[in-house]
Amino acid sequence: MISIKSEREIELMKKAGSIVGATHNYLKQFVKPGITTKELDKLAYDFILSQDATPSFLNLYGFPGTICTSINDEVVHGIPSNRKLKNGDIVKLDIGACYKGYHGDSAWTYPVGTIDNKKQYLLEHTEKALYEGLSVIKEGVHLSDIGAAVEAYAKKHKLGVVKELVGHGIGTEVHMEPDVPNYGTPGHGPILKAGMTIAVEPMLNLGTANIYMLDDEWTIITADGKPSAHFEHTILVEKDGYTILTKR
Repeated sequence: MISIKSEREIELMKKAGSIVGATHNYLKQFVKPGITTKELDKLAYDFILSQDATPSFLNLYGFPGTICTSINDEVVHGIPSNRKLKNGDIVKLDIGACYKGYHGDSAWTYPVGTIDNKKQYLLEHTEKALYEGLSVIKEGVHLSDIGAAVEAYAKKHKLGVVKELVGHGIGTEVHMEPDVPNYGTPGHGPILKAGMTIAVEPMLNLGTANIYMLDDEWTIITADGKPSAHFEHTILVEKDGYTILTKR
């Protein structure tokens, strides 16, 4: 069952989303060589609390951090640690915040210092793939149209589409129905209705689409060791389009 949000719920979702966007804006100034991902995690924790919200991910399914911090070939779910960012890295910061029982969720991939042209290409086109997926959203379209648009763009730019990990509905829980894949055939699955809130999140790789999980049972990495990028927004479906709730 895909929930349709009331006006009151939409206002709370907007507030939660704005807190997530503000957290990204706050953290990006600290994404520099030498900082540890644990330090970024603490900054995020303190900032989210200062906004009268709580971290959505902390202890979610047992996850030990406030944010997911995934570096280079780490696709998602990287655990904050004492690892220092280095010049030339890319780091994915996945941030969730809960405000009065409603969640916002957004991931972004940041360059650390100066990155090479291949990583720059990956970041540019994964971000564009997100907006390609968002561009089809409005009441009456099929859910699969989103993934089809993301996949078509990714294939055009020869990027690997991670299929095992998907976007999702969001509201009173971080992960709700429906799943929102980053691939598919247009015209299939549920039909979107105004008032639905979903998180769309392409995860694209510079090489193979294949991935596997590390022994920490959280961190997902690319099978060939090549970099991966992740961009995500929480959005509200509207009659004639959509609104991004996690604007940065």
